[in-house]
Amino acid sequence: PLDIEIEDIALGLSRVTRWNGQTTGVHAYSVAQHSILVEELFTFEYPNLKNKWRLAALLHDSPEYVIGDLITPFKYALNNSYREVEENLMKAIYIRFGLPAKVPKSIELKIKRIDKALAWYEAIAVGGYTPVEAMQILKKPDLRLPTPTINPLSSNAVAKKFLTKFNEITLNIN
Repeated sequence: PLDIEIEDIALGLSRVTRWNGQTTGVHAYSVAQHSILVEELFTFEYPNLKNKWRLAALLHDSPEYVIGDLITPFKYALNNSYREVEENLMKAIYIRFGLPAKVPKSIELKIKRIDKALAWYEAIAVGGYTPVEAMQILKKPDLRLPTPTINPLSSNAVAKKFLTKFNEITLNIN
């Protein structure tokens, strides 16, 4: 945990692409930008939760700053080896930033719910899928979320935005 710096996470995630880099737009859609949107939608959907859980939402894909983002089918093909590395790194990241090594299952499920909902919107906004095609691979979100605007930003802009979001959340952690 002591070797983990938020600046490294922000920079790394800003340069790791979602959808294996196969997205539309001038810039690649990054894991950092995805993480910012997950936190924003999580906060919208669950406004009364403590800031520490907002932080968990922002950091939910942070291990990818080291190990990259593998598409879900490939993660399953690697069996548990990838997930074990990912989980251990996640624990270290959470500890480093004052969260429990394992967030409560109820919070984990809420973050996953938002993460999956955002994947639906991403598929249509930057993944090149029509809504009909997206329904074939992803479940359409059943949330009261506003439709997020997804315009891929440059890695430098996203890294800065990620750090700003991190500082905003941790300034008022509870």
